[in-house]
Amino acid sequence: MQKKSISIIGAGLVGSLLSIYLKKRGYQVSVFERRPDMREKGYVGGRSINLALSNRGIRALNEVGLAEELKKVAIPMHGRTMHSREGKLTYQPYGVNGQFINSISRSDLNIVLMNEAERLGVEFFFEHRCLSVDFVNTELTFQRSTKNSQTSNNQLEIIHLKSEIVIGSDGAFSAIRQAMQVSDRFDYSQEYIKHGYKELHIPASDTGEFKLDKNSLHIWPRESFMMIALPNPDGSFTCTLFFPFEGELSFASLDTQTKVKTFFEETFPDVTALMPEYLIDFYKNPAASLVTTKCFPWVKNNTLVMGDAAHAIVPFYGQGMNAGFEDGRILNELLDQYQDDWTKVLTAFQNTRKPDADAIAQLALDNFIEMRDLVADEKFLLRKKIEAKIHSLFPDKWIPLYTMVTFQDDMRYSEAYTIGQRQKQIMDRVMGDPDIDKNWEKLDLKVLVDKL
Repeated sequence: MQKKSISIIGAGLVGSLLSIYLKKRGYQVSVFERRPDMREKGYVGGRSINLALSNRGIRALNEVGLAEELKKVAIPMHGRTMHSREGKLTYQPYGVNGQFINSISRSDLNIVLMNEAERLGVEFFFEHRCLSVDFVNTELTFQRSTKNSQTSNNQLEIIHLKSEIVIGSDGAFSAIRQAMQVSDRFDYSQEYIKHGYKELHIPASDTGEFKLDKNSLHIWPRESFMMIALPNPDGSFTCTLFFPFEGELSFASLDTQTKVKTFFEETFPDVTALMPEYLIDFYKNPAASLVTTKCFPWVKNNTLVMGDAAHAIVPFYGQGMNAGFEDGRILNELLDQYQDDWTKVLTAFQNTRKPDADAIAQLALDNFIEMRDLVADEKFLLRKKIEAKIHSLFPDKWIPLYTMVTFQDDMRYSEAYTIGQRQKQIMDRVMGDPDIDKNWEKLDLKVLVDKL
């Protein structure tokens, strides 16, 4: 029996990976993307921010046979290096036993996924903007850009397409989800944080070497804002400044080149000298916003949203892509469990993943405060040292929250969040001791574990 025809809206990371999963199951899969093919036109529109690929994402890539290929273009980051204003470095490992996350280019990863999908027989249709969705008939309306062979001018054409299943993986401003928003009994919320981000660049040295430790995620925490840097295979670093849009110290207030120059030289003195074109980058690269979106239900009849279309999150836990890839893996597992009965699969998928999506959204917001404020705080670093000691003595009973989220790919986000909240309550009481810096080595750690 011929399997269903599936239309995926969005040829980004999640849509491209999902198309591979579904094609391997024997479905007829078509992917529609509003932008041109990045393999021909370059990465136009959207974000080029580097990504942190961790265990959840690698597990999904491994299932479709691409993990080893992509590890070759990824750079392991074993911990985070914090840079103080005075240039002092503090290093904090991410985990134990060689645990690390991977810096990888968004566009490089996307191209590998699209190429593999096409090799398997997935059809991609670019410059197709989704205008509307008929949820009753599972029919899509697109505006397609075509060239007139006589005049060489672009023409716009309206086309209609029926599918048996439609999946919207078209990002935080999803056309599929927007169509759901005007349907009955659909809950939706979005929340922007007051910070945006702007990309900067640290080039490789004249001899092609890294100017900073290549196996760290570098952070310049400055209380109300921060800058980070992730390594690239060519010896450069992609830097991201997370900074308020408005206020006394903000993108809006840095309105002259002199102010920008003074700000960087005073705020990031150890790295400014490594960025010869930071002024050019600052003015050339736009400041982009950061949004958390939540919605429910994710299913309307035979149409589903997933990835950022269903649960966009801020990037401060490095889990946006990993969560989207995990969506694809979980959907594939449910197709196995329910023997491709899509009615059961769609219901089970949204009910299973919604609590996890809400959990990682909150964790990402919480981690922004940790990264910009706390990683440079002596008491916070002591807290992490105590937790690491507990984990080393009781590795199966007390697992740091970051480890649960980033390295335990068999643990749900919602479970990690719940356990993390319990651990936080215990550690808050421990750190309430005004002499904890003197007494911490005398703590009865077993008692703390038993409380958990």
